[in-house]
Amino acid sequence: MAVRCGDSAERTDSVDTAARIVDAAIALAEETSWEAVRLHRVAARSGIGLAEISRHFREKDELIDAWFDRADAALLALAAAPWMPSLPPRERLQRLTMAWLEALAPHQRVTREMVVNKLEPGHLHIQFPALMRISRTVQWLREAALLDDHGVRRALAETALTAIWMATFAYWLGDNTPDAAQTRHFLDRQLALAERAALLLPGFA
Repeated sequence: MAVRCGDSAERTDSVDTAARIVDAAIALAEETSWEAVRLHRVAARSGIGLAEISRHFREKDELIDAWFDRADAALLALAAAPWMPSLPPRERLQRLTMAWLEALAPHQRVTREMVVNKLEPGHLHIQFPALMRISRTVQWLREAALLDDHGVRRALAETALTAIWMATFAYWLGDNTPDAAQTRHFLDRQLALAERAALLLPGFA
């Protein structure tokens, strides 16, 4: 079925509006803190009414997911680079993970506050979805890195990569070195260890 021009324009407007809402929330958080952000203040900053905001985000926490979606998009954009398939898997994973983090880097403090907010006691209703979101990002990372393992090998590799991704993200949240140099070193070390460990398992060589 043909896509009507009006439908395409409407989707574009919706994406643009959602982006403006997220940008306004991030700007407010930079001025104060993520905890202090309120949707009515986002409405005032963005010039988008609460009713319109509610059509894009059911609650404030969904703004966090939208912020991380931007990092997913950055990862996938790098995956389209024509030279990516020529790199060894370990380097593909390293570059893609750092691209994800670099997309968040301009607002590292706010990102850290978002994570802390999700981990607060009593927030179980947002912690389980957060785990599912981590899984989604790792799945995109695997696809972008062109990983094709199957069966038990895939399960083990996915578990290891999830652990590495979470550890690297946690490390990056507190890394203030230029260009996240320490995080790059940490990630490369973790990937190297995982690579060596995989070679020791029967049938993984």
